[in-house]
Amino acid sequence: MSSAFRLVEITTENVEDACRLSVRPDQQRLVQPVAQSLALAYAFGERAWPRLVVDGEEIVGFLMAFFDVPFDADPPGVTRDGLWRLNVAAGQQGRGVGRFAVEEVARELRRRGRRTLTTSWHVAGNGPEPFYRRLGFRPTGESVEGEIVGELDLGAPGTG
Repeated sequence: MSSAFRLVEITTENVEDACRLSVRPDQQRLVQPVAQSLALAYAFGERAWPRLVVDGEEIVGFLMAFFDVPFDADPPGVTRDGLWRLNVAAGQQGRGVGRFAVEEVARELRRRGRRTLTTSWHVAGNGPEPFYRRLGFRPTGESVEGEIVGELDLGAPGTG
């Protein structure tokens, strides 16, 4: 993994470049475009945490975390935190971009005192399930919008 990976906020200076980020053609049906994610981030306000993953000055990925968001099947008052979107630029997979993104979301959740990182994924031959499983995510038995819900135990607050 490159030691140069870092997260940066979406700004007026980089938003157009962010929206040009594109995944491999065979994965486009599995993830939403960055522009659509940014529209959701705008609508969700402080509950969304969009960031770019850069290597040096090159944008190599996009992530969006969520905080205190209820899933449709959750009882009233129950919310979750986790990784909402992850787009790794075509040609950048296998370099540790996705792992870095998940680790950064986990770090932010721990900083906020959270114990679980939730995400979801499409089941597909070229889908991300093996990636999430390697990182320790375990399916919960639930689904959301046709995707498998998985959770990663972050341990006690302040650890990791």
